[in-house]
Amino acid sequence: MLLWFVIAYWVISVGIGLLTALKVKNATDFAAAGHSLPMPIVTATVFATWFGAEAVLGIPATFVKEGLGGIVADPFGSSICLILVGLFFAKPLYHKKFLTIGDFYREKYGRSVEVLVTLCIGVSYLGWVSAQIMALGLVFHVVSDGAISQSTGMLIGSGSVLIYTLFGGMWAVAITDFLQMIIVVVGLLYIGHELSAMTGGVMTVVNHADAAGLLKFFPENNPAAILAFIAALLTMMLGSIPQQDVFQRVTSSKTVGIAQSAAILGGILYFAFAFVPMYLVYSGTLIDPEMVGSLLETDSQLILPQLILKHTPLFAQIMFFGALLSALKSCASATLLAPSVSFSENIIKDFFDHPSPKKMLSIMRITVVVFAVIVTVVAMNSQLSIFKMVENAYKVTLVGAFIPLVFGIYWKRANPIGGLLSLTFGIVSWLLAELVLPGFIVPAQLLGLLASLAGMLIGGFLIPQEFLKKGLARRIDQQ
Repeated sequence: MLLWFVIAYWVISVGIGLLTALKVKNATDFAAAGHSLPMPIVTATVFATWFGAEAVLGIPATFVKEGLGGIVADPFGSSICLILVGLFFAKPLYHKKFLTIGDFYREKYGRSVEVLVTLCIGVSYLGWVSAQIMALGLVFHVVSDGAISQSTGMLIGSGSVLIYTLFGGMWAVAITDFLQMIIVVVGLLYIGHELSAMTGGVMTVVNHADAAGLLKFFPENNPAAILAFIAALLTMMLGSIPQQDVFQRVTSSKTVGIAQSAAILGGILYFAFAFVPMYLVYSGTLIDPEMVGSLLETDSQLILPQLILKHTPLFAQIMFFGALLSALKSCASATLLAPSVSFSENIIKDFFDHPSPKKMLSIMRITVVVFAVIVTVVAMNSQLSIFKMVENAYKVTLVGAFIPLVFGIYWKRANPIGGLLSLTFGIVSWLLAELVLPGFIVPAQLLGLLASLAGMLIGGFLIPQEFLKKGLARRIDQQ
């Protein structure tokens, strides 16, 4: 019975997404919803894009094992990221009316940096989108009581999300996000109410977690632990800023005020609501400690689904899996669309001679299909947890794209040579540190971030300005 309810909900939500395809006339509609979304829709899509597999399954599983300190990257770092976008990045980027964030790098630093940053962004999305596909496979496997394998579930999930993203683009993502945000909030709050009746209330669960030492946030007082804590925080907090999905929500807004306010409000809502799944999962340690203990040794991501299946009535199960699927679909569709649009606009487009808007729309849709196939293959072969897949995704943009973005907006001496040096120093240093210095006291992404900063400063201060004026930077870029 539960499986049929899930199938019915899935078909209806995909149908709603397909209806929005009627609004898509060109590449701008597909990539940015015509720059016309109102405040409620933008806020919902900011929240829903981030409230995905890691928020419902990954973060709670990590919290039960490592406590608050283990989830500093998400939701703490990711929430601060959205607030920073609203405060410092939404306004200058919105006024440019770019289609992708790669367009900013092209205008500021030239073609070489545009292509390299776009490749970095594309690589970073492999882990994030794959995490959503992996979680969709997990849900279909659980609700079918094992009749659908996790691999088959991944194929079903990725295929259906692909359908409405392929035709509806940003319009489909935005409208379905708005509806699914309502389902997520109502569904998880209802489940929280159900489980609270079994545990004795919220404070009983909170006090139990505190007694177990899981509410300790700050690291131990030693250099290695402190640096690891800072690296995890910065990876999500800063590495998530130069991302196409964040930029799409900014540029899709009807006004700059909406772009700023929706990013800040979305970040606050995400932070507040991310604790609900954590509360639900930890409730399981009081309701069924034997099951939780067993799954901690095998697959902690199954704690919440199994808790719901074993200890709640059918209606509560429908509400939970409806909310879970809503969260996963919203995040998967948004993160499937974003890198596809970037790759089409900033790399593939230059292989054509001034393609028409309709031609670009076709290119973007083909790229969506290709990227969907790639991330599905990655998801089916990955051995990482959902939380780790998402956390690792942002290291490449932290070391390669963040410094050129913030300095490109706020530093007058930022130039094409500095942008190229920053990106190159950051990526190369990070990769070398990962390969040559595993386990080093300073995490590899921090070394890469510092190297990226050094490259930008060298380009701004040490390269003689007359070289730039004579066109050296332009010639380097053309190469």
